[in-house]
Amino acid sequence: MAVDAPVRALLIAVGEDAPAAVYTINRLKPELLCFFVPESAKILVETAVQPQIAQMPRRWDWLVTPDATRFLACHQTLARALPELMRTWEVQAGELVVDLTGATPAMAAALSLAGMPFTSRVITVGRTGSGTTSEGEAVTIDGQARIWLQGNPWDEAAGRVRAEGCDLFNRGSFDPAVSLFHQIEARVSGGQKPLYRALADLAEGYSLWERFHYRQAWDKLKTSLKALEMASVWGGPAGLKAVLPAIKQNAGFLEKLVLDPQEVKEAVAYDLLAHARRRAEQNHHPEAAVTALLRALEASAQHRLFKQYKIKTWDVQPEQLPEALREPCRTCFLDDIDGKYKLPLHAQFRALAGLGDQMGQAYLAQWPKMKPLLDAANQAILGHGFEPVKPERFHQLYDLVIKLTGVSEASLPRFPMLNL
Repeated sequence: MAVDAPVRALLIAVGEDAPAAVYTINRLKPELLCFFVPESAKILVETAVQPQIAQMPRRWDWLVTPDATRFLACHQTLARALPELMRTWEVQAGELVVDLTGATPAMAAALSLAGMPFTSRVITVGRTGSGTTSEGEAVTIDGQARIWLQGNPWDEAAGRVRAEGCDLFNRGSFDPAVSLFHQIEARVSGGQKPLYRALADLAEGYSLWERFHYRQAWDKLKTSLKALEMASVWGGPAGLKAVLPAIKQNAGFLEKLVLDPQEVKEAVAYDLLAHARRRAEQNHHPEAAVTALLRALEASAQHRLFKQYKIKTWDVQPEQLPEALREPCRTCFLDDIDGKYKLPLHAQFRALAGLGDQMGQAYLAQWPKMKPLLDAANQAILGHGFEPVKPERFHQLYDLVIKLTGVSEASLPRFPMLNL
């Protein structure tokens, strides 16, 4: 008998071929064993199968179909009982092996459908001369030549589910995409596992990025990029090579941001602008988009003040400011909790303008257009009021912020689209 590594769980259909069932069980040595049988086969299992098991499983059970010739009856039995049994036995996705040898056509169809979420290996023990292919392994059971056939249905089915994971990724649902890619990883055969582990890491990296965990996101993107590059060399799915440059560019953006030693990082403003655009275009959430956009505008002002004038807006010294702002700073911008002077957004641009900075002067020049947009943001539900932001207000404010900051939209990071 060939030697296989012991399996976690075996779901085996038994009809009239007891020797084949005994062979499969003794070869695989399952820790958990479940028989799927018609009522008439229970006696055969008890008298001709169970006594011949060389190593008894830790736990075993029955699933009995009321009619082995009807698909719906077979599937109903499995659909109702199998998921609960797998939970009780703590069987994870991909740990179940299914043996179809003794199944009727109806039982086999039901096993294939109901067992798909749990299994990564399907077995049949055929007879020589019965039309089986030469791909199987020749074995001898009770002195008769037989064919051992096995395969993983997920190696073919993974492509369809992968497309679902890519769709989740493209809609910004990164955490569900991570979960789905890990599920596929658990079910496909060994050679395909690195691809899906890399896709899960990729989705997790962008999820971390959306939450501004830049260093962790960079680490995940670097790891996934190496694995995806390797997968593309060995013939990964169509479209994989086309997406690698975008991922590499994103990883480079994060590298620059993370390794920037400055206390105020210019790249954060760029990322916030891109983040705001995603909230508006991808999530259709103008409230969140405007909030991120105003923070991007402030981050640009903070960077300019810090880089050019060494002014920290969260801990400013009145003497650093233009003369016209010093007294308002002392009287209006003192934080009672920590005793520091903190410049709000409008005062930041007034300070820049008073210091002769072009961006501050442009802000004041555009103030008649800026004020109603800021008022709308202030009256928003995520601002300080009760009026939802209209999408057109976001787009007007976005165009104005891009103009004021002088940022080229081509320099903003864009998340890739997965079409694998």
